[in-house]
Amino acid sequence: MNLYYSPGACSLAPHIAMREAGIPVGLKKVDLKAKQVDGGDYKQVNGKGYVPALETPEGVLTECPVILQYIADRNPGSGLSAEAGDQARLKMAEMLSFITSEIHKGMGNFFNPAMNDGWRQAVTDRLGLRLDWVAKQLGAKPYLMGEQFSVADAYLFTILNWAAPSKFDLSKWPTLQEYHKRVAARPKVQEALKAEGLVK
Repeated sequence: MNLYYSPGACSLAPHIAMREAGIPVGLKKVDLKAKQVDGGDYKQVNGKGYVPALETPEGVLTECPVILQYIADRNPGSGLSAEAGDQARLKMAEMLSFITSEIHKGMGNFFNPAMNDGWRQAVTDRLGLRLDWVAKQLGAKPYLMGEQFSVADAYLFTILNWAAPSKFDLSKWPTLQEYHKRVAARPKVQEALKAEGLVK
């Protein structure tokens, strides 16, 4: 399966998930400004023009939460998601939805060149409330869903990675800082980061 990605973008989450699930990763680097991949029009792959997109035997999938659930379901033994019908699966879907709508979209604002000081403060305040909630949910657990690493962790880790380049201070949430370090230390996460040129 081919994953269309841009280094460090939200596509890092399914990249991590594929490695954690033991699924061979075919990486296709997308030039997001030019909307090009392999010298061709990326919009022919994903008409939305952004990453991620995953080429599967059944066709192309887009949107991070959907791709993450698909990856988890490809290898149920990986423990990346609970099985259908399990309440824990619904809780993880709830977390994926929250991450994509409240944290991903919030943190993504900081990369908009049109952002001014007032807008930045408003986004910072709102995002702070959302991170308060996540930190409370995490508590003393090693991962969002408990003892087991899940695709929700791959997603949250990826978005928290944006804090430093966007100059968003995470020091108010030591629980999340420790969590970020813990996820970063996972061997498969390191593999993904190295493959995208994000660490040496």
